[in-house]
Amino acid sequence: MHLKSTPVKASEKTVQDEHIKRNLPELHRAVLDVVGVFNSPVRDEAMLESAGLSLERALFPLLVLVGKYEPIGVIDVSERVGRDYTTVSRQLSRLEELGLVNRRMSSKDRRARELTITRSGEKAIQAVDGARERLAVKMFEGWNEIDFDQLLRLLRMLADGLEQTPAPGSALARKMEHRKSP
Repeated sequence: MHLKSTPVKASEKTVQDEHIKRNLPELHRAVLDVVGVFNSPVRDEAMLESAGLSLERALFPLLVLVGKYEPIGVIDVSERVGRDYTTVSRQLSRLEELGLVNRRMSSKDRRARELTITRSGEKAIQAVDGARERLAVKMFEGWNEIDFDQLLRLLRMLADGLEQTPAPGSALARKMEHRKSP
């Protein structure tokens, strides 16, 4: 489901900008709250326990990322979790030792290595997915379908917007603009 919002008319733009500026602190707080829960070691431990897995907590988000985005490079994983490349590489080696991921030469760049999930890793991901489903069913039990679908649509719009819109004037913005140029 990838629905776009209705475009804003030029006459409404100033009003919309002011509305966004006025409500941005609350949006920022809500996003920080969500990120805080997702980055919480206590929550990770609870999810692992609910999934019936005994895995080092620091390895948990890495396993999930490899499972969801495979094949994925070490640099991509380290950027997504906001950790140093060498730390993530060492932690991914641990997942490899545990038989949960495989490393192979990248099909796109022979200098790079990418990770894929193993059968044991898939089973672990399925256990986590089951725990996540139980959590979601409990958390959203009072929500109606329209509210849930609206949350999904708006979160997808937010995620896409964040991914496509770097901070204006930043090196990343210049780099992304350069990529768009023919």
